[in-house]
Amino acid sequence: MEIYKGEKKRMYIEEHSIADRFSFPMEEFLEVREYQRDEWIIREDRRPDFLFYMTEGKAKIYVTHQNGKVSLINFINAHDYIGEMELLNDVYYTKGIQASTRTICFALPFLQYRTKLMEDAKFLRELTKFLSVKATSMAAKYSQSLAFPLENRLADFILQTADKGIYKEKHVIVCDYLGVSYRHLLHVLAQFCEKGYLQKEGRNYQILNKHALDELAEAIKNR
Repeated sequence: MEIYKGEKKRMYIEEHSIADRFSFPMEEFLEVREYQRDEWIIREDRRPDFLFYMTEGKAKIYVTHQNGKVSLINFINAHDYIGEMELLNDVYYTKGIQASTRTICFALPFLQYRTKLMEDAKFLRELTKFLSVKATSMAAKYSQSLAFPLENRLADFILQTADKGIYKEKHVIVCDYLGVSYRHLLHVLAQFCEKGYLQKEGRNYQILNKHALDELAEAIKNR
């Protein structure tokens, strides 16, 4: 993880300013953090001390169950917040969050900003909109498992998790997230390769026909 300093930090904040989301200046203690693929933004056993706002990249939310099984819960994309529930409540909600591509976030420390954020009507309106969209998307995810075949859901999953055209997620985690059998997942991946959508390279897959995957995924988004 890299924390931007000096001119690099100043230029990035200026180019990706989020000042219009707040009623107070927040640049004094604001950090700009860059994570590479597979780096942890928040580890599961550590309560976050920052409110993050993702400006670039993608990340995944994981939870480890009591039996040791790891489950993928959801995705985080550009313009999403991380740690908002910890800001609003004393209860620890956030699970392990891992970057799935090169990811850049603004980080506002709770110690310096919690009181101001909780009293800022402008920011709270923005956060309310975000939480509403987040709840709606989570509900849609569960309905998709009943409404669409695996081909559509897997295409959408591949596009969400691929990094620079390479898909490399572990099959067991994908099966759990999509609610399908290991055999069924391998069958559809093999079909995608036969149709020229993907090409298997060791344990990974290279996307050859993104347009075809986009069309399959679009059916879910237009539902």
